[in-house]
Amino acid sequence: MVKTTRKAAKKKTATAKKSASAAPTAKKSALPEYAVKTAKEITATFQDRIGLTAKVAAAVAAEKVNILAATGYSASTLRKNATFTLIVDDFAKAERALEKIGAEDIHESSIIMVDMPNRVGALERIARIIADAGIDIYYFYATTSHGKTATTVIKTADDKKTLKLLRVA
Repeated sequence: MVKTTRKAAKKKTATAKKSASAAPTAKKSALPEYAVKTAKEITATFQDRIGLTAKVAAAVAAEKVNILAATGYSASTLRKNATFTLIVDDFAKAERALEKIGAEDIHESSIIMVDMPNRVGALERIARIIADAGIDIYYFYATTSHGKTATTVIKTADDKKTLKLLRVA
């Protein structure tokens, strides 16, 4: 029969707790940190005027087209032209809607959409991956709110290579 003193029992318990806390942590989730896909955006130029954003939004909505992402701006101090870039769920209908309200120039571009965690440093991480591969980012725009996911739209000098890089990030 082995006799254990209280002091030895306490030491044994403390050692067991210490070992348990030093145990390896759970494996990283197999889910990807970034969801990456290609999409098309439509860019249209108009003569700038008050109410143009409302007119563009109304024309697209009238065609039952959902706007997934958008930018709009008038870069001129003379405010002669305004440019709208939209990612929509029905490209052909959106194009018709913009033509109906007088778009002067309409063109499409392929872009990359990245859904990423809404946390500090997420954009820096994907931008660093792209830069380290020697790829120029022509432009990007992003949005988030109080949710857990942010969406970034990116156009690069090599979208195909960027897509591959971000899918394994």
